[in-house]
Amino acid sequence: MICCFKEVPKSQWPEKLHDPNRTSVWINSRFLVQEFHEDGGVIRLSVNTREQELAGRWKDGISWDTLQEIKNAVGYADRDAVEIYPAERDVVNVANIRHLWILPEPLPYAWRRDS
Repeated sequence: MICCFKEVPKSQWPEKLHDPNRTSVWINSRFLVQEFHEDGGVIRLSVNTREQELAGRWKDGISWDTLQEIKNAVGYADRDAVEIYPAERDVVNVANIRHLWILPEPLPYAWRRDS
């Protein structure tokens, strides 16, 4: 179970990696979550583990269940999110980071418990 995320004060964010769209950062013992406000009311959550592999990359292997728990734990339990698998020509894979796009409106094609 995922719990105990602490919001990181903006004064502690790295200046070297400044992104004007970043609005919040949370951390717990296992994960770093960064929130970015994108166009059209979409919010992007970038999630990575805090553990590094021997090569210096963040350890991979964040499950669907874990991403769902993280989305809920940082305040978006009531919102739909998507993870995108782009066309091959658009793949950018430079770090073990997962991205969830939190949508401003419910997805019309998502399964619902009451449907």
